[in-house]
Amino acid sequence: MIGDPSGKNTTRPPLSKEEVLANAKTYEEQIFKILIPEKTKIAFNSQWLQKLTPIDMIKLAATYTVARMLERDDFHKRYQENKPIAIHEFLYPLLQGYDSVALKTDIELGGSDQKFNLLMGRELQKHFGQKPQIVLMMPLLEGLDGVQKMSKSLGNYIGINDSPQEMFGKLMSISDELMWRYFELLSFRSLTEINKWHEEIKNNEVNPRDIKVKLALEIVERFHNKAAALQAHEEFNARFQRGVIPDNIDTITININADEIPLSNLLKQVNLVPSTSEAIRLINQGGVKIDGQKVEDQGLRIKKNSEHIYQVGKRRFAKVKVGF
Repeated sequence: MIGDPSGKNTTRPPLSKEEVLANAKTYEEQIFKILIPEKTKIAFNSQWLQKLTPIDMIKLAATYTVARMLERDDFHKRYQENKPIAIHEFLYPLLQGYDSVALKTDIELGGSDQKFNLLMGRELQKHFGQKPQIVLMMPLLEGLDGVQKMSKSLGNYIGINDSPQEMFGKLMSISDELMWRYFELLSFRSLTEINKWHEEIKNNEVNPRDIKVKLALEIVERFHNKAAALQAHEEFNARFQRGVIPDNIDTITININADEIPLSNLLKQVNLVPSTSEAIRLINQGGVKIDGQKVEDQGLRIKKNSEHIYQVGKRRFAKVKVGF
């Protein structure tokens, strides 16, 4: 269960078979928001990789050199900085490349960070007498911060399984400059239409917010439906223009052993923030409210047998029952 080392400056911890299968299930649920299940075949590479004998693995490893492996940016950087590179990390691109051999693929899609691995597939296909696949690479999408690539671990992502309201709110939060990048990579609108909007904004003929609404509506409709997108837009306007707390907030019940729980811990436990340190930072910046009232005490503790609506930032809400 080897993790992809692409773009990593440290060795990734291996996952158990159970963790891999659990992750695969979530990927399947997400991909079928885009692909048609009846026209899609899912295969686990364990079907062919488990059949490789030690001799097969040695032969596969012999098709590539350490020098070629170290040409890869992340490996080269770690080698130059005397950071450890485990042998199994060298095996990852070889095994991914062998997937192309086993499947006899014609085309492989991947992000631009996967270039080394994708080209490995072509190399191995030639070695095994197959016609090399076509490689189709996509640019990496910047996250909500507009700086780093979109990543769940960085907290700058829009989840495919996000609710329509959450997805709409996140899209409306991006900068005006980043909006054009999202149009370029995510929208099905024509470049002619997008360029027209760009000129209209440049000439102060239209508000950038109105164009951003078009992007948010399009993306939410794609992953949900048109009615959900329009409803999310309506709730967004109510929430941010009139300061209304939405009436369809999910209720979360948490049980605690003590009589109180620190607010920062509660916010993390109900996934309103990625960490307690982030919760404390937001409280200090005035970005946390309880029942519409701004919280000013970062050490605030929430009592057992309480129920409140918690708000983090402009778009994250949760109704939480404690100790029920």
